[in-house]
Amino acid sequence: MTTFRISEAAALLGVSADTVRRWVDAGRLAAERDEHGHRRVKGAELAAFARAQIEAEDGSGVSSARNRFRGIVTEVIRDAVMAQVEIAAGPYRVVSLMSRQAADELDLQVGVVAVAVIKSTNVVVEIPDHTRTVSQ
Repeated sequence: MTTFRISEAAALLGVSADTVRRWVDAGRLAAERDEHGHRRVKGAELAAFARAQIEAEDGSGVSSARNRFRGIVTEVIRDAVMAQVEIAAGPYRVVSLMSRQAADELDLQVGVVAVAVIKSTNVVVEIPDHTRTVSQ
């Protein structure tokens, strides 16, 4: 079974290692000690915790879109017709092209908190450092 060090779990959840340690100490997230005394979180436990966090924070109402990235607007480029909006959501960069009118109506400016809502029928899934090729 895959396990994660506290720092790895923190990176995956987008929080600090200290936050993960506090969650473990408070009993919110299960962790075990390895042979060296380091705390490790089982992958399945981390996935369940992450899902619960998402469900608890999702006050978005009813929508068929499931991919939501809350972040801060880092760049807005407007021309006469279109606007390109960039959002930093944790370690992720999300770029949206929209009408200038929509960007103006939302008053999108650098420094504003925004949520990128993404619905996609084509998502590529990769496994980092995975050397085996999987055929479809």
